[in-house]
Amino acid sequence: MNRYNYFVYRLLTSNFCLLTSDTPHPPITSNLSPLMYQSLESKTMGDVDVVYHNGLYHLFHLVLPNHDFIAHAVSPDGLNWKRIQNAIFIGHPGSWDDHMLWTMHVTRDPWDKDSWRMFYTGLSSSEEGNVQRVGIARSRDLVHWKKLPSHWIPEVQGCGDEDAAEAPAMIQGGVDQDSPIPISAQSPHYESTLEEGRRWVSFRDPYFVQEGDTGHLVVAARVPHGPVIRRGCVAHYVEVAKDTFEPRPPLHHPGVYDDVEVPNIFKLGKFFYLVGSIREDAKVRYWYSESPTGPWKNFYDNVLLPGGNYAARISFDNDGPMVWNFFANDETRKKANLMPPPKRIRQAKDVQLRIEPFEGFNTRVEEVASAKEVCSIHRMTKDKNASADIDDDGKGMSLQSTSGFEAFFIDGELESFRLTADLTLDGDGKCGFLFRFDQESSSGYHLSLDLLKGVAQLRRWGVNPGGLTEHAFRFFTIQASYWRTFENKSCSVILTVMQNYIEFCIDGKVLLSCADRLYDSGSLGIYVESACLRVDNIKLERIIPPSAPTDNLAAT
Repeated sequence: MNRYNYFVYRLLTSNFCLLTSDTPHPPITSNLSPLMYQSLESKTMGDVDVVYHNGLYHLFHLVLPNHDFIAHAVSPDGLNWKRIQNAIFIGHPGSWDDHMLWTMHVTRDPWDKDSWRMFYTGLSSSEEGNVQRVGIARSRDLVHWKKLPSHWIPEVQGCGDEDAAEAPAMIQGGVDQDSPIPISAQSPHYESTLEEGRRWVSFRDPYFVQEGDTGHLVVAARVPHGPVIRRGCVAHYVEVAKDTFEPRPPLHHPGVYDDVEVPNIFKLGKFFYLVGSIREDAKVRYWYSESPTGPWKNFYDNVLLPGGNYAARISFDNDGPMVWNFFANDETRKKANLMPPPKRIRQAKDVQLRIEPFEGFNTRVEEVASAKEVCSIHRMTKDKNASADIDDDGKGMSLQSTSGFEAFFIDGELESFRLTADLTLDGDGKCGFLFRFDQESSSGYHLSLDLLKGVAQLRRWGVNPGGLTEHAFRFFTIQASYWRTFENKSCSVILTVMQNYIEFCIDGKVLLSCADRLYDSGSLGIYVESACLRVDNIKLERIIPPSAPTDNLAAT
């Protein structure tokens, strides 16, 4: 979409009134809505940031494509959310942030323990949005925000001297020539002009952390040298006085990515971790160091969240660090984005990070299926080479297919559930899970497991209604991930399916975290192909999904 069409689109789809963060807005009183934000075609979820305070999770997020305000919602459990009044809006015409607002970060104000600061990205219409800068807003309650004054003097065209003299008073927060706001990319460490690199200035996605007496601001930016598509870095600014930041050399320049978006830095034990989102493969990666300023190292596998998960933000509650993000199947990440439930971050003995399931799922368990129910299975194809042997106590079973594919289904249909089990594969064949599966048409979700090489792949696989010849079926890989197996072909698994969210864990570590809307209910089964699969300690829990699945915070 070119800029002319974009501005026409905004005029047609937005309420183009001059609301500011200082203008009172009535709270929105929608009911609690579900853990996954479902987006209408015209609006969708953007980058997120979450703060935990006084028993509530506060979610701040962008709404795409307009980017004209930062929305705010609250939740007591991290799963159900209630929209409240928006935090801040784009500035009046002529302001440094009158074009768009991009990613934000909310943190305690080190200069006032009763206040909060929001660092946010702003773009100016006078530069056609090609230069990114960082601003600050303050709040004492996380609800009412006031932007700090800026040193920006707007260009006033087509008006008399008297009107031009009044123009600075229209700028949100006011104009103060001594103000350090907005914070800008500065040479020689970073691209800072439109004549460099890709002819736009990357300086966005701020994240602030206080370490001892020093405040560190990290920002997605670009070094001014090297191949243009390898210049992405994490810019480093140090707070030298209240709200005043001075540039330092890059905190980290991997030398391989176009951008390191939405950077985060946090400490666990003796180590610091740097997290960033990578556009090339739409994954979230991390690095580690013994110092907040590096040098930063990475492991053989430094993927924190698999493909489709993006713009991850780290926050802390009473139980430690969590990761939040949005998920998109669309490669542009501008349509139908969804916010999954959070995941817990743990530090392993070897200092690597482990992503574990959110314990909040435990509060959603409605019913635990009996062993008799779980082991009341039937075969799909009735292949003569397949068999199922159920233990007398109903706590385990052996599923076998010596030649070809066979699926073993639990009786009944399921929508939202959590399945846990211990798996041991005998043989060099295949195994996996089928869920929300229609047995008659053989259509549903297909989770393939390679227990030897350590590969998990989730697919939509089934009939394509109306499709002919080579278009008669759907086959689409939603997500894939990997784990280290040590060739024992045994593991513990957790499969959680809640509304459109799907999560799969191996040995307590989240491998797959994604969302899909195609299939909403159906059978649950385990399949084997040319192997014998031993299933022990199987447990099936029915989960209560969050209420109001059609509610949409992004469209409110």
